[in-house]
Parts: sequence; structure tokens; C-alpha cells
Amino acid sequence: MIFRDVREGRPYPEHGLSARDWARIPPRQVRLDDLVTTKRVLELDRLLTEDSTFFGDLFPHVVHWHGELFLEDGLHRAVRAALQQRRVIHVRVFDLDLLR
Repeated sequence: MIFRDVREGRPYPEHGLSARDWARIPPRQVRLDDLVTTKRVLELDRLLTEDSTFFGDLFPHVVHWHGELFLEDGLHRAVRAALQQRRVIHVRVFDLDLLR
């Protein structure tokens, strides 16, 4: 199994982070099998595009909430890493648990 779980939608409350806010969070390594996806649909054309991060963040966005790591943005990058047989990926993690 690539991911810990596959779900549809974000179970956590809206965090309101902007792209600039995400950019301030330093990337760290996370195991792919610790991530819970928030999207069930994978778009093959986006998966195969070499420049898919040209206008966005190089690092996927993960929200830590209730002890779980939710992959909010970067599903295609995570799947590409898995296809390259990598078990870890660099992501930006926002800890929503700290705000509770």
C-alpha cells in the first residue's frame, strides 16, 4: 500500500494558509505510508506532466490533525515518488493540532 488511507475531502477545519504562509514552513521528510490522501481521483495527464510544479510549490502540503498526516496538495508528486520506488517524500507540514 502506498498511502496509509485514501479519503475524499478534508476532515479537518479550514486553516486559511496562503501560498506565502506555506512557503514559510520548512520542508521535512515524511514516509508515504504515513500519509492519508484527501483526494480519490488521480488525473493521469497531470501525473505524466514533467512541469506540473512550474507555477506552484515544489513540496506537497500536509496537515497534521488529530495525530494523522493529511496530504492536502501534492497527490501527483507523491504518486510519482512511489512510482520511482521512493518511500519518503519532502513535504511542508502544518500542525493544526498545535492550534487546538
